Amino acid sequence: MSRQRIGLYPGTFDPVTNGHLDVIGRAARLMDRLVVGVAINAGKGPLFPLEERVELVRAETDRIAQRTGCEVVVQPFTGLLIGFAKEVGAQMILRGLRAVTDFDYEFQMTGMNRRLDPEIETVFLMASETNQFISSRFVKEIAILGGDISTFVTPLTLERTLARVRRNKDAAE
Repeated sequence: MSRQRIGLYPGTFDPVTNGHLDVIGRAARLMDRLVVGVAINAGKGPLFPLEERVELVRAETDRIAQRTGCEVVVQPFTGLLIGFAKEVGAQMILRGLRAVTDFDYEFQMTGMNRRLDPEIETVFLMASETNQFISSRFVKEIAILGGDISTFVTPLTLERTLARVRRNKDAAE
């Protein structure tokens, strides 16, 4: 009997973008079970609270699970990524790469994770050409400044992001 291929795709997903969904969809084709780990990461000043980010990622990944046949599980996590990977039984950490700047950071992170647990591999998936420039940080900034983010996120995430931006703006006034 073959061993189940379990991968972990971590991120803050604030908000989840079409770029994230592209990587999740491609990773799901390679895995039997894909855990999408939503990091608390309060240091990044998230637009969405953790529970809402988890809910949005779940809603957006349901179709991917149905389409690929991969079990996609969305879970929040805190602490070391490698500890969470062990907790969920992942043999692989999947990361998306957009540009050279991503590579520098990911190269260092991969080296550290490898030292912490050499049994867990890191696998990189290049962002598709239509999603290489999308980042949650830019999506939030554009939304806050009143720009159109509809080509960077799904309709559900668009609706939730604009509502959250309005709510934050109203609260600040």
